[in-house]
Amino acid sequence: MITAQEVKQKAKEFGADLCGISPMDRFEGCPKQYDARYIFPGAKSMIVLGFRIARGMFRGIEEGTYFSAYPSMGYAAMNQVFIPGVLHKLTNVLEDDGNETVPIMFFAGPSNNTVTGKFRQGWSRNVSPDKPYPDVLVNFRMAAFMAGLGEFGWSKVFLTPEFGPRVRFAVLLTDAELEPDPIYEGHICDRCKQCVKHCGGRAISMNESVKVTVAGHEIEFAKLDEHACEAGINGGIDGQLDPFDGKYPNQFGYGRAIEGAPGCMRACMIHLEERKKILNLFRNPFRTEKPWVIDRSKPYELSEDIVENYVKTGRIEDYMEQIRYDAEQNYKTAPKSDAQTTEAVSD
Repeated sequence: MITAQEVKQKAKEFGADLCGISPMDRFEGCPKQYDARYIFPGAKSMIVLGFRIARGMFRGIEEGTYFSAYPSMGYAAMNQVFIPGVLHKLTNVLEDDGNETVPIMFFAGPSNNTVTGKFRQGWSRNVSPDKPYPDVLVNFRMAAFMAGLGEFGWSKVFLTPEFGPRVRFAVLLTDAELEPDPIYEGHICDRCKQCVKHCGGRAISMNESVKVTVAGHEIEFAKLDEHACEAGINGGIDGQLDPFDGKYPNQFGYGRAIEGAPGCMRACMIHLEERKKILNLFRNPFRTEKPWVIDRSKPYELSEDIVENYVKTGRIEDYMEQIRYDAEQNYKTAPKSDAQTTEAVSD
């Protein structure tokens, strides 16, 4: 019978940087729609793999000169190309030992927003009254917590003691009964709230928090405006359409990371490195000069190529909405967050 140590050794041999194991009963009390036990009722263990996001994938965004590395290599290629290969190999090892295993990768698309099964009428129907709607979606950050890989930061981004926020996760459910890891009891996040101050999308609350109990442990993180987060990473704010729409192509179906998570990822990473609160440290500091910020003091000008894109794709209403928005908003008098001033983001 394969052991937990052998699973971890194989996971790292195949390319995972981290591996933790949780018993399935740590899902007790979880809403049906997020409860992995409904995916595989016979599962005894959940294996959670962590994969580092290279620090250099943020470099081009930090310099304001190269925006595609993070969304392509640091997001899409990891989630949809590299990680599935590791899941496939580890699944084969487990099944060769006689253990049925369900590999679960992260994927982008409408299903991420259908966890109630009621995204729109007829979108999803449960096969019986006692089961949740398909698809049951495992919260990878909660899974990582259950597997003892780290803790939630104030931003709701998951932090590991090895890499801080620079990690992507994947999950395997197996009927192999493996020795579980304890819940992480360290303290990585010191509530500095640099994530809030640097968030260009104003998505993270400074003081309001959400508390949940998982495996008998209370977890607290900031109240997050997910729509503002989605707009913010693309350079938009306050419901504004993505001003770069049509200029940069999606990467494997993923959007453009124009600001590249300036608060929850980059500012957090810088803070943790400076205070040596993570293990993966570097010879040179990441930030060497005051960071650039998007000038939101005036409406964005829609260049000819962006207008042409709206016309070609038949999205005239989106174009008109952008024009109306620019006409109605006065950016000069709009309240500014700390993230909008160079002085505030220079610590």
